Order: sequence, then C-alpha cells, then structure tokens
Amino acid sequence: MAYRALAALLALLAPPVFAAPPVAPCEAAPEGMACVAGGTFLRGSPAPHACPQPENAGTQARRPNHLPEGEVWVQTFFMDKTEVTFGAYQACVAAGRCKPARPAYNDFSRPLQPMVGLTWYLARDYCRAVGKRLPSEAQWERAARGPDTTDYPWGNGPPTCARAVLMDAAGRACGTPKAPPSPDKGRTWEVGQRAAGHFGLFDMAGNAEEYVNDWYAPSYAACGKDCAGEEPAGPCGGKDRCPGFGRKVVRGGSWYWPGGCVSGYHRRHHVPDNRPQYHHFGFRCAATLEEGRALLNAAGRHAP
Repeated sequence: MAYRALAALLALLAPPVFAAPPVAPCEAAPEGMACVAGGTFLRGSPAPHACPQPENAGTQARRPNHLPEGEVWVQTFFMDKTEVTFGAYQACVAAGRCKPARPAYNDFSRPLQPMVGLTWYLARDYCRAVGKRLPSEAQWERAARGPDTTDYPWGNGPPTCARAVLMDAAGRACGTPKAPPSPDKGRTWEVGQRAAGHFGLFDMAGNAEEYVNDWYAPSYAACGKDCAGEEPAGPCGGKDRCPGFGRKVVRGGSWYWPGGCVSGYHRRHHVPDNRPQYHHFGFRCAATLEEGRALLNAAGRHAP
C-alpha cells in the first residue's frame, strides 16, 4: 500500500538504531500512580489516519503525523492511574497551589469526571504543584501501548464501547447525553469506568483527550533528533518555550470522537492557551523514579 511505501521512505530518514541503556526495575508507586516499565519500544505506526478530527483532513489523511515508525527508549517511570479529576484539581485550587479553572460547558463538573477545558499551562502547573510533571509524548505512548506495542491499551482488538468511552452507533460517550442544552454532544464519564489497560492505567483511550508535555511537530521525521533515541522529549527537548513551535501534542481520543481516534499512536495538536477555539482536553501526570521516591517519603511511605 502507498502508506507503507511512505513509511519505508521515512524510515530511511530515521536516526540509526542506538545502544539502549540499562532499564531500572519498577518500584513501589506513590498513591494513585502505577509503575510503567521502561525499555526500547516501537513508537508510531505505518497505518493511515482513521480519525475525522479536522487536523486529519486533506494532506494529513495522506501523510500521517505518526511516522516514521521506529525504536525509542524511555526509563521506567510512574504515571497517574487515571486522568486528573475535577475534584482533585479543585482541591489544589482550594489549597492555594493551583490557579482557578473550571470547564466552560455544563455537565463536566462531577468530582470524579476528568478535569477538562483548562490550558496546557495550567495542566503543567498542576503536575508541578503535586510534585510530578506532564508525561513526555514517548512516555505516554509507552504507557498506552505496553511492552508489546499494541495498537490500543487493551491489545489489538477493535475499539468499542465495551473497552473505552467513545462515539459509536449509539452516539457520543457511548450514547450518554450531556445535560441540556446540546445533549447530543455527550460528556465524559467518571474516570475508571472501563477495564484498566497496560500497567493498570485507566482511560488511556477515550473519555478525555490528554495533554502531554511535547511541542508538536508534523511528524517524527520533521522533529529529528529531539524525537529520537533515548528519552525523546520533542522539539526543544520539552522546554517551556520553543521558538517556531506554537502547538502542544494531545493524545488518547475522547468521548466525542469515534474509535479511529483512540489508538495508542494517534496524535492531535492544539494551542497551549486553549483559545480562541476551546477544547475539553484533560491530562494526567507522570513522575520519574526519583520524584516517586520523594512523593512516597512526603507521604510517610518508603520505597523498599
């Protein structure tokens, strides 16, 4: 197929295979987090876009942004088991550690629904406030696709409402209407209502799309060395400012979009201040092993 020929061509542009460093074993995880075993994995896919999001129209449909498929390496790390909830974010606000923010639309403010509608900057700041960080795009994909690099968090079976909160024949959010007005737009579910995927993580596909730390490049080939090898962190190495790059990567699909948008390799992008076009993006946090030990110590627990 044409897309496989394109993938082969882009693979020639990929950096050479590297010698992977040692991988640290998993350790006791802080509360609400799971340990994601690190290692070398196959990131990306030669599959074409199968998602009707506006960014995938036109040339994007013929030239997927998840190319070239290639090996990268991440160290073992911790990831939140669920998307950060509305209740958790508001508790951070009440404690004076986070700036006030709420979803702009109704029916998204149950305590256990994902916190959505905030800017990328506020998501980053929340993670920092609780001693964590936004995951890199490579970390997120490792967590979503698991040690065997499956297409989805549950494996390679097709995306259905039995496996994720998405749009199907019954409608958005698996046929769950949003409170009026606009009930047909659906809404997020409370976190963890579908079986956990790889590493015990919930809702890595569907429910709320999730910000990651990386600036967006139109392909891994276009990103170059910053998206290759060990612990790739995206353009500018994941720094807060990156001249020439104005959008952040969003992952995971949501209740609003069909199954073609929830694969572990699907990529989306959006402006970090979430305006003028507002989106219901959520997020979860990650932590290095060292940061995890600090969290355990702060909580009065100790890693073995």
